[in-house]
Amino acid sequence: MYSPQALALMRAVKRAFDPDGLLNPGVLVDPAPLESDLRLQGMSREGLAGSLRCTGVGRCRAEHSGPGIVMCPSYLATSEEVDSTRGRARVLQDAITGRLPLGLQDPAVDEALELCLSCKGCLSDCPTGVDMAHYKSLWLEQRYASQPRPVTHHTLGSLPRWLAALRRVPHPLGRLAGLGLSAVQGRGVLRLAGVDPRRSLPRPAARRLDRRVRAEPGAPGVVVLVDTFTEAFAPEIATDAAAVLRSAGYSVTFTRQGVCCGLTWISTGQRDEARSRVGELVRLLEAAAAAGVPIVGLEPSCTAVLRGDAVELLRGTEDEAGARAVAGATHTLAELLDRTDGWQPPDLSDLRVVAQPHCHQHAVMGYAADLAILERAGAAVHRLGGCCGMAGDFGMEIGHYEVSVRIAEQQLLPALRADPQAVLLADGFSCRTQAMDLAHREGRHLAQLLTGAQPVSR
Repeated sequence: MYSPQALALMRAVKRAFDPDGLLNPGVLVDPAPLESDLRLQGMSREGLAGSLRCTGVGRCRAEHSGPGIVMCPSYLATSEEVDSTRGRARVLQDAITGRLPLGLQDPAVDEALELCLSCKGCLSDCPTGVDMAHYKSLWLEQRYASQPRPVTHHTLGSLPRWLAALRRVPHPLGRLAGLGLSAVQGRGVLRLAGVDPRRSLPRPAARRLDRRVRAEPGAPGVVVLVDTFTEAFAPEIATDAAAVLRSAGYSVTFTRQGVCCGLTWISTGQRDEARSRVGELVRLLEAAAAAGVPIVGLEPSCTAVLRGDAVELLRGTEDEAGARAVAGATHTLAELLDRTDGWQPPDLSDLRVVAQPHCHQHAVMGYAADLAILERAGAAVHRLGGCCGMAGDFGMEIGHYEVSVRIAEQQLLPALRADPQAVLLADGFSCRTQAMDLAHREGRHLAQLLTGAQPVSR
C-alpha cells in the first residue's frame, strides 16, 4: 500500500516521537519477520495443543437465550472471561507454549478449568472446534499423575464402582443399604465425600431390572445399553424402552449387568481406568455392531462416549477398530425410532412438554430426531437451550453449588416455573436430578413419554 519512501518517512516520524519503540511496537514501520509469531510452531494439534484451535472469535461469550446452543454455561453464570471457552483456551495456550511459569501446573490453569462443566457444548458450538471437556480430562490426568486426587475423584468419579459393590449386597439388604446411603444428607458425610450438603443423593431403585426379555422370532435385533445410572436409579426406563422397541418390531436384548462406558473416570481425568472400562464394553458390543445390529443408548452421556470418546481413548490399541464399528452402530432411542419404517408414535397432542436436551447429546448426537418424533406425536414442545447446571458431578461438588444454580436459572428453572403443568422431558440422569433438587419436578425419559409411563416414586 505504501512506497518504500513513504514508509521511510513514517519511520522517521515515529522514531522522533517514540525513540524507545514503546507505542505499538512491530506495527507497520518495524514489523517482525513473517514467521516469528506463529502459535503452532510445528506443534501437533492433538491433545492439549488442540486449545490452539481457538482464534478468539468469542462465540462462547454470546448472551444466548434460545435453543440450539449450549456453550458456555459457566460464562453465562459468572460473566468472567476466564470462564469462557476462549478464556480457558488462551490460558491453556499460555501453559503449553511456556508463557505461564509453571506450565500446566500453574495456578492460572486450575482457576481457568475449575468451573468448566465438561458439558461438551463447545465441541459443537465453537466455530473452530475447541473441545474443552477433552482438554480438561487430559489436564486432570497430568495434574494428578504424581499427587493425591481430590476426594470427589474417588467418590463421584468412581461412582459405578460403589454402585456395583452395592448391587452385590443381597436383596433386600441392598435396598436397605441404598436407603441408608440416601439418608446421610446433612450429617457431614456428604461434606467428607466432597458433596455439597445442600444436595440430595439419588436413591437407588427399589427393584432391579428384569432382563428376561422375550425374543421375537424373525424380528430384527437391537441391543439396549443399560448404563450404570439407568441400572442403579431408573431401571424402569430400560423396561419402557424395550416395550417401545418391541412395538416398533424389534427383538430386544439388554447388555449384561455391570457394564460401564467409563464416563465418570473420563470426566475426572482417570483415563487409564476409563480406557479399561470402555474397552471391555466395546469388546462386548463389537460382534453386534459387526452383524449390523443397532445399539441403543438410554443415557445421553454414555451414548456420547460410545459415539466419540471411545474411539479417542482406544486409538492405537487393538480395540480401535471395534470402537469405530460400535460408534457407527450406536443410536439414541429417538434416532432409531425415527428411521424405523412403519413405526408411529402415540398421540401426545394433549401434552405440553418442556424439553431439556442433555449437553452431551446436543454436542455429539444432536436433538433433531427427538424433535421430529415429538412433532409427529403432536406434542407442544418448548425446547430449552443451555445446560441444566448439574453436568455429571459438577453440580454436586463443594464450591460449585451457586454457579450450578445460576446456570439452571438461565433457562431450566424459569421454564418450569412458567408452566407448572408441563411434562419435563429430560433423558439425562443429571438433568432430572437437577430439576428434582431445585424445582421438585420429576423428569421423564423419552421412553416413558412414548409408553405413557409415569415416573417411579423413589
